[in-house]
Amino acid sequence: MKRSVLARKRIPVATMEPFRVVRRPHVSEKTTDLIQNHNTYVFEVDPEATKTDIREAISKIWDVTVESIRIINVRGKARRMGRITGYSRSWKKAIVKLAEGDGIDVLR
Repeated sequence: MKRSVLARKRIPVATMEPFRVVRRPHVSEKTTDLIQNHNTYVFEVDPEATKTDIREAISKIWDVTVESIRIINVRGKARRMGRITGYSRSWKKAIVKLAEGDGIDVLR
């Protein structure tokens, strides 16, 4: 018997590994400009992660000092395929500013 997506058990964030908290970097023209000019990186993170969880995960993975974190919940957009309407998935975005002199090689 299949379990529904909503019935899935979530892993408590406190026990999550750093690579579960930080899912992937978000790369676009705007984020590339933030990296080059402001030493600020953008990541897709777990929807249940807090600022503290994200700070610890990024510090552990890349051995950098995090100055500030801003979090945005991005809602899924309405999508259509013919008469059928649906939504793209919602996700959580973290904008992370690093200390001067620290950096992450995101584009490789």
